[in-house]
This record gives sequence, structure tokens and C-alpha cells, in this order.
Amino acid sequence: MSITMPPEQLAQVGRRGRLKLAFERRGRRTVQTGASATSPWHVFPPSELDESGCAYVWLVNPSGGLVGGDRISLEAGLAAGSHVLFTTPSATRVYRTEQAPVEQEIRLSVGPDARLEWLPDVTIPFAGSKLRQTFRVDLAEGATALVWDAMASGRVARDERWSFASFANEIRITTASGASVVERFRLEPSSTDDAWSLASDWDYVASAFVIGDRVPAEVWSGLEDTLASVLDRWPGRILGGLSEPAAPGLALKMLARSAPDLTAALEEVWRLVRSHLWRLPAVSLRRY
Repeated sequence: MSITMPPEQLAQVGRRGRLKLAFERRGRRTVQTGASATSPWHVFPPSELDESGCAYVWLVNPSGGLVGGDRISLEAGLAAGSHVLFTTPSATRVYRTEQAPVEQEIRLSVGPDARLEWLPDVTIPFAGSKLRQTFRVDLAEGATALVWDAMASGRVARDERWSFASFANEIRITTASGASVVERFRLEPSSTDDAWSLASDWDYVASAFVIGDRVPAEVWSGLEDTLASVLDRWPGRILGGLSEPAAPGLALKMLARSAPDLTAALEEVWRLVRSHLWRLPAVSLRRY
């Protein structure tokens, strides 16, 4: 039996990817209780890399990258007391387009006392590419989140530094009280706007947000002092700063000279956040 599909619908196969996931805590472990996906997303079951009960989730797009006109979305719900870490096996590549941008939307709902770790690899916008991304996290009472987001200036080895057409990004993390931290920017390197000229001298830009409404003040203070010391470990190779956003927590901005420097800084930030907030060690994410 053959199944026919209207041409306009067929044209969207592999370009309108939707991934929906659900997690809950059962005993000491977080388990995946729901999953659905359309191409180019592919669902893999979570891994269990340590004894913490955390579900380690790899977000896999086997198509190799994103092209103009793609519309990719991810929606995930973390039930009360669950703990999920999302990552990717490699960088997200955004290819050249002359027309519509890539659109990516991520919405995460984190239940009471749940823990979210968002640690994808870097996004690499190729020359001439266009990306528009929105990222929403809603935290219930007692939930905590570490959100990491990083971009490259382009394919550095191909001398494509800051040669993409446009890159628009918005991150919004909201707590149960309604307090939010928002980061929003739009970069168009070919424009005459000099507002981003400081970052243009570097090859990688990253943000990290650690947010939670029940974390004691002394924990935030200790973590802030510790993270500030991290930024001094790579003089001339890492430039960054910390601030206290409107929502309870910390915001970190970072510039890096190279991918190894960025990775080393991320791993140290991650290790310290895990230790201070949850008394957990970092593990190897085994990216291949």
C-alpha cells in the first residue's frame, strides 16, 4: 500500500522537525516517560552515566546541519524532583542561505524541585547563514537550572570569522514568582553598527545562567566568588564577567580565543556549579 502526500506537505519533510520529551522521577532515577519526533530529530533513550539518578539526554540531528527555511522545535517537561541534562554530540552547524532563516524554538518546563542542565556544544554559523532562535525555560518553585549557550564567529579554520548574514537569539528563564532573566541580541556583521565590536575581536561568545529561587544566599555568594576566579585562569584567552540578574542566581558572559579554551572554561564552570548547588561531581559526557 502506498501513501501519497500533498507536494507542499512533502516539501516540509525534514524541514519542520519537532521533538517532544517528558521525564519524571521514579525512585532515585529520572526516566523518560514520553517521546515523539519528526525528522530531522532522532530520539535516543537517555544514558545513566553516574549514580546521581540524572538522565543524560543527547539531542541528535543526523542531517548534519540546518539550512534556510528549516523550522526546528523542542519541547520538554521535567516533572517534580527529576534531573535531566541535555547536550549534543557535536556542534550545531547552520549553512548558508539566500532566503528564509533557520528558526529554532526551545521550550522547557521544569517542575518543583527539579534540576535542569542545558549544555549543548557550540553553534557554528557558516558564511551567509541566517539563524533565529528562541529559548524559554519556566521554573516551578524550588527548581534550579544551569543554561549554557555558545556560538562561534563562524568556520574559523576557513577564514569565515563573522561572515554570517544574521544571528538572532533570545533566552528567557522565568521562576515561579514571575522574575525573569532575559538575554536578547541580533548580530548582522555586515551592518555599520559598532555595538558588538568588542566581541568581534574574539572567536567564541558564550553565556551561562544559573537560576533557582530556593538556593541560600550564602551558596550564591560562594559560587560567585569561585566562578570569578575561573575567569582569571586563562589570561588573554578568556574574557568574562559575572552579574546578578533580576531572577535569583548568576549570569556569566564569556569571550574565548579558541574552541579548546571555551571547552575548558565550560567544563570548569559546570564542575563548580554542580558541586556548589547539588554536591555532585561532573562526569565525562563522552562526545565523539
